[in-house]
Amino acid sequence: MPRNLSAWIDLTIHLLIMLVLIGVLSYYNFYIAAIAAVVWLALASFARERCTDRARRFERYCRNVVRNINEMLNYAVDELPQAIVIVNEDGRIQWCNDRITAYLPEKPEQDTDIKDVWPGVIVAPVWGQEGEYVFAHEDKYYHVYYHPVKMAPRQEPLMTLYIQDVTSHEQLKNTYQQSRTVLVYIQIDNYDEVMQGQTEAERTSLLLAVNQTIDKWMKNLGGFMRRVSEDLYVVILTREGLDQALNEKFDVLDKARQLQSTNRLPVTLSMGIAVAENQTMAELGAQAQAGLDLALGRGGDQVAVMMNGKMQFFGGRAKAVEKHTRVKARVVAHAIREIMEGADEIYIIGHHNEDFDCFGAAMGVAKMARQLEKPYHIVLSDMNDGIDKFLELLKEKEEYADVFVHAEDIKNSTALNPVLIVVDTHIPHLVADPTLLDRVHQVVVIDHHRRSENFIKSPLLVYIEPAASSTSELITELLMYFGDDIRLGRLDATALYSGIVVDTKNFAVQTGVRTFDAAAFLRRSGADPVMVRHLFRSDYDTTVALARTKSRAELYPGGLIIATIPERMNNIQVIAAQAADSLLRIENVRMSILIFQLTEDTVGLSARSTGELNVQVIMESFGGGGHQNVAGAQIKGGNLAEIKAKVIEVSEKYIEENDKDESNSATGR
Repeated sequence: MPRNLSAWIDLTIHLLIMLVLIGVLSYYNFYIAAIAAVVWLALASFARERCTDRARRFERYCRNVVRNINEMLNYAVDELPQAIVIVNEDGRIQWCNDRITAYLPEKPEQDTDIKDVWPGVIVAPVWGQEGEYVFAHEDKYYHVYYHPVKMAPRQEPLMTLYIQDVTSHEQLKNTYQQSRTVLVYIQIDNYDEVMQGQTEAERTSLLLAVNQTIDKWMKNLGGFMRRVSEDLYVVILTREGLDQALNEKFDVLDKARQLQSTNRLPVTLSMGIAVAENQTMAELGAQAQAGLDLALGRGGDQVAVMMNGKMQFFGGRAKAVEKHTRVKARVVAHAIREIMEGADEIYIIGHHNEDFDCFGAAMGVAKMARQLEKPYHIVLSDMNDGIDKFLELLKEKEEYADVFVHAEDIKNSTALNPVLIVVDTHIPHLVADPTLLDRVHQVVVIDHHRRSENFIKSPLLVYIEPAASSTSELITELLMYFGDDIRLGRLDATALYSGIVVDTKNFAVQTGVRTFDAAAFLRRSGADPVMVRHLFRSDYDTTVALARTKSRAELYPGGLIIATIPERMNNIQVIAAQAADSLLRIENVRMSILIFQLTEDTVGLSARSTGELNVQVIMESFGGGGHQNVAGAQIKGGNLAEIKAKVIEVSEKYIEENDKDESNSATGR
């Protein structure tokens, strides 16, 4: 191989120098110079010949290299362990190498749609980008690396797909994932209620039936179970077993519900499940416990699964069981009193756009603070049209002067040890002013809604009772135990009474013995039903809007009724709530959902249930939440017609599954 591609240039320089020297030599001796000139000509001729020969050899070498490289490139492209496919924007194959025949019975023809060959291949969503993904076809897995081809401006754009069989790697990955540890806490969430009044033999028989039901379910999943207390079980299984349980939708909940004690109460289970990923075993146990607490806080009879960094819920069809004992209420009342006594200022806040339950609960807590002679404020949101009538009544009372404020009114507060009491909500972004949660570190949460995954961080005290009719009922019970000398005023009692009336639809739904006990206590304290009726009266425009909304209602199979409010109007949330309540009075209707245009880019949902169906589960699928019988959601950037179609689809599917499960339970399947 030649080493110097410019040899003739170098030799020419040398020959010129030699020629100059010969010219100098001719000045001294002509004969010697002539001999030197002959020698110079011979050298020049030889050099020229050598350079020409080298040029011919180099040209021949380059031709051989180019020919060999082309052959090697063609060989490499055809024999690479990857299939190379070039497609156009429509996903049609423009070229592919021979390696593709290792994955397919035959080489596809040009212009074949790649989805006819591999339906799992993605082209349009990743067009013009660079990246990778894995798709499955039949019993194989394929890794795809995609890259756009640089083309001239006016040429058709193309993309190259490098496809390789990674079945063994994916199978190993799946095997690893399916063998991951899953920790489960199972609790009989209504243990005290179902065991109440049972003989020892009946208790033993019922527990044996529960143990057998859970044990049979565990053996089917390949898990290991141990009972650690009368009502608590710890289970260890694999991700494969959990996937089986997910596919079966945790039918053990329905099977356990078929077990009834002699007092006719069904047994309900709650579960907290955590899947091992990168956390320690201690963190895994904490996640499972948090899931169980969340399931219990949502009313029980459900499963909370922490998986892939997200909490998922299953079940939740049974009604929350009312506790017949007020022991917890007494303990919480004493705890709240101690917290208030240690505070130098008390703030009371509810959810945005307060309703009567929220406002009544706030008035009840304000009475506690007033009883202890502590400075207090009720923080209201900017939108509270639903309670404006009550606020007008309170403006005339001197004792309520400067009680109602907005967040900006107290931003310069100098309180050193303030306490924030949140009522009728536990979701941070629904609080009338979420900034207060950051400014006040001592937070107490009192709510009757089923606990959501999104919860106020690090509260000092939490009192959530999903079985209660309203937060006003919970506050009324706390007032009973707050102090022997506490006396409710007429307005305080009426505010709490109106909250109970609103959330129970005038004592028609979600009522229990304790609800009527609370209402009786408030009536003895001076609650005025006539004033409540005055507060609930609506104006002419609202009445017309309500009638128009009800006229648009559509009835669907399964007891579902849906109405829409496409136009924007004042008090639209109040109108939607009232319409949803009113539609429940129609015969055979079990669930009503109102879909309304809340703002220009936000669609609101208001859902109600007679108690047979859990509307909270449906609203959670749209990013909302609430209670079993009352729930709602707000969807940003959605089209009202599209959202309506989605609501119908989700609701009908839920009703079908719920009725199917109840049918299976009735037949003992």
